[in-house]
Amino acid sequence: MWEGDVLPEREEQSVFLEWLDSHSGSVLKVARAYTLTHEECQDLAQEILMQAWRSLPGFEGRARPSTWFYRVALQTAMNWKRNDQKRRRWQKPLLELEAVGPEGLNGEVRAEHRETVERLYAAIHRLPKADTALVLLYLEALSYREMAEVLGLSESHVGVKLNRAKKALRVLMEGDGDEA
Repeated sequence: MWEGDVLPEREEQSVFLEWLDSHSGSVLKVARAYTLTHEECQDLAQEILMQAWRSLPGFEGRARPSTWFYRVALQTAMNWKRNDQKRRRWQKPLLELEAVGPEGLNGEVRAEHRETVERLYAAIHRLPKADTALVLLYLEALSYREMAEVLGLSESHVGVKLNRAKKALRVLMEGDGDEA
């Protein structure tokens, strides 16, 4: 679809909206993993989308759109600073966080699922930032090759780091369960 050609602005907007529709869940997951509050999550999600829009003209088609979107999201999240709150105050969210939980579950099971997901995100948030990125990509069911492409690592290095991150996450989750 894209081979280094410059797209007219209208087509850029169309491509961006299409990719946003396909990858908004990933943006929110990344934002949630790198923030503590709902407001921070919304701010970071908006920052990711702004960076993706700004970066779109530089997309050369060497990576798939999903890989490119993840790379922008993770890079923005890892570099994100809270020092430009003035600009963020007037922005209206393009994405809204939705209640977590599969459809069709009864209230009690849904609440239990939501609690588990909240504990998972709390544990992910305590991981080193590079491990957070790996775990998010793993949760999105990306292959080792895709993870390596997004993070600029070798596939074998992804495997080693992911194994360590999963062990650390398991310890954190077990620790949270003991506190409850």
